[in-house]
Amino acid sequence: MELLSATLDRVKPSPTIAVTTKAAELKAAGRDIIALGAGEPDFDTPQNIKDAAVAAINAGKTKYTPVDGIPELKQAICAKFKRDNGLDYTPAQVSVGTGGKQILYNALMATMNPGEEVVIPAPYWVSYPDMVLLAGGTPVVAPATLENNFKLTPEALEEAITPKTKWFIFNSPSNPTGAGYSRDELKALTDVLMRHPHVWVMSDDMYEHLAYDGFAFCTPAEVEPALYDRTLTVNGVSKAYAMTGWRIGYAAGPEKLIGAMRKIQSQSTSNPCSVSQWAAVEALNGTQDYIAENNEMFVRRRNLVVDMLSAIEGITCPTPEGAFYVYPSIAGLIGKTSAAGTKISDDETFATALLEETGVAVVFGAAFGLSPNFRVSYATSDEALKEACTRIQTFCAGLT
Repeated sequence: MELLSATLDRVKPSPTIAVTTKAAELKAAGRDIIALGAGEPDFDTPQNIKDAAVAAINAGKTKYTPVDGIPELKQAICAKFKRDNGLDYTPAQVSVGTGGKQILYNALMATMNPGEEVVIPAPYWVSYPDMVLLAGGTPVVAPATLENNFKLTPEALEEAITPKTKWFIFNSPSNPTGAGYSRDELKALTDVLMRHPHVWVMSDDMYEHLAYDGFAFCTPAEVEPALYDRTLTVNGVSKAYAMTGWRIGYAAGPEKLIGAMRKIQSQSTSNPCSVSQWAAVEALNGTQDYIAENNEMFVRRRNLVVDMLSAIEGITCPTPEGAFYVYPSIAGLIGKTSAAGTKISDDETFATALLEETGVAVVFGAAFGLSPNFRVSYATSDEALKEACTRIQTFCAGLT
């Protein structure tokens, strides 16, 4: 009897975690490595949030909590949705999990049946297709091209939907591209969804507050209120509040769906960390002033990276509206050979050669479903970014 399940054969390890791990191993071995693979801010969790966690520990708030979140956090989440998105939810419509990833996974596990499909725009966050596969569903990739600034067109969405479609996963601003949909662009997609009442919407809004140059964030249930009853609006505290390791994600949606997700969570992890939940209450209810300050820093870093990569012949690097990633195309470099003799046949060989020859770790585009590209996270210091981009320029200049 085979030890490992057949389900596991359907999925692959997270490529982003693999890149980060390899970079860490090379660094530990003494190599001069600049890692641009991680999707987390490089600054610390704000002090008021840490203080709230310490206060929770000192007050003995270290026991089990309700499976999908303490009432205080659910109330704070309801207030956030009303304040930021104009959406009315009750605590019974809210689920809190161990990061946004668990929320998405719970929703898929609670709803997918064999043969049912999930439409995923590409480039996509690496975990979407694999979570669908683990839940027994079929991922259907709908390409969003460089020519459309990596945003899905209504025509491409329409073409991807079939009678078997259960969910449409939407992510703006996007990981890996940083592309953000305007209200008009999103309305064009929700108009398509209105014609297909059997399709549910999973909106991953994790990068909501990381929006630049006056970009106005919007979410599907806000743009098209008629979708409210079949939309799960997902968010979390990881990115905007630099709380990636605290592991708190949340979502709001119809009570029946939230109840099903609670059942899944009750038989897997049970409640998220009690102390992290109290920290998240402070994150949502406390001052939001540092978000704008951090965004100024991200804009400066984004512009530095886009300018330096755009100066490379053979690379096209769009300027993203949000998040902290750029997703340059290397179409003009395919077929060339590196100074060390590696033929650049695709974006994976490019990323591997770049790491081995220059010590710069990026994630190859095939991991996100659209090639030939690579993802750079600019959530690191200006000095590291400048040095990394200089090394990328030198590497590309050496291609023949």
